[in-house]
Amino acid sequence: MKIRTLFVGLVAATFSAIAMAQAPIVIKFSHVVAADTPKGNASVFFAKRAGELTKGKVKVEVYANSALYKDKEEMEALQLGAVQMLAPSLAKFGPLGVKEFEVFDFPYIFDNTAELHRVTQGPIGASLLAKLEPRGIKGLAFWDNGFKSFSANTPIRTPADLKGKKLRIQSSKVLEEEIRAVGGLPQVMAFSEVYQALQTGVVDGTENPISNLYTQKMHEVQKYLTLTEHGYLGYAVVVNKKFWEGLPADIRGQLEQAMKEATAYANKIAQEENDLALEGVKKSGKTTVYVPTSAEKLAFKKAMAVVHVKMADRVGKDLLQSIYKETGGFDPSKL
Repeated sequence: MKIRTLFVGLVAATFSAIAMAQAPIVIKFSHVVAADTPKGNASVFFAKRAGELTKGKVKVEVYANSALYKDKEEMEALQLGAVQMLAPSLAKFGPLGVKEFEVFDFPYIFDNTAELHRVTQGPIGASLLAKLEPRGIKGLAFWDNGFKSFSANTPIRTPADLKGKKLRIQSSKVLEEEIRAVGGLPQVMAFSEVYQALQTGVVDGTENPISNLYTQKMHEVQKYLTLTEHGYLGYAVVVNKKFWEGLPADIRGQLEQAMKEATAYANKIAQEENDLALEGVKKSGKTTVYVPTSAEKLAFKKAMAVVHVKMADRVGKDLLQSIYKETGGFDPSKL
């Protein structure tokens, strides 16, 4: 009887071990924007490719629209291991203590995506991601969203039109200076709370890539949108470092390939989705879209040039100069 009991126990333990061996590795991928945004679609693409390349050994569960965590909560959740993967906007790393990432918040530092990619896909981008590792975070890639434009309930033609306006921003000292440079009042607020704040008048306006403005229905509570394209909004796809390094080498390699493919996809669709969102905003008839003249855009550049001077020490003058050199783009000393 004892032998039979022992045999049954061994069989059960064996099947249990096999089941555990076959159970997929679960990666919870949390983000705060809508599913039908560039980041939302790219995260689903990554999840699909991760499953395919690992032959089901990895299951990526995507949680969109702050379903798990809000802006201020998600980074702590990642460090604690409550979630394995995030794609926070680059401004989120400044409050974490890696102030260099706030260089991406500098107004007009990139004139186009070609200039941007020379930074994010080159040595500068790699060195920035490496700065996250002491915080227990492994940086995997940069994903584009797009260039931000100002919206409000009054027309925006010049920087003076933003004077005294309460404008929602992410938590970033650079963005605070940007808003002050045009006479506005910076209001730090979680992304998930912006629509209601605009609707109720808690804030007067905001800055967003058009895909975020449209998918969060902010255009329904903003009468005017001016395509200033004054700043870049992108994301860094990051993973809990301990979790990542604990994965089998072959699995990690397959996930790196999935991320490479997802990054190419993310950057391809970013402009397409912003273009479609802009058409959606126009067709809604709820928001008047204005394209500034070259002279009007230059006025915004000149007004915001002071941010580059005031905040240079925060991100590091050497980093700033290396980006100017890499892009050949915006340099406040030339205005």
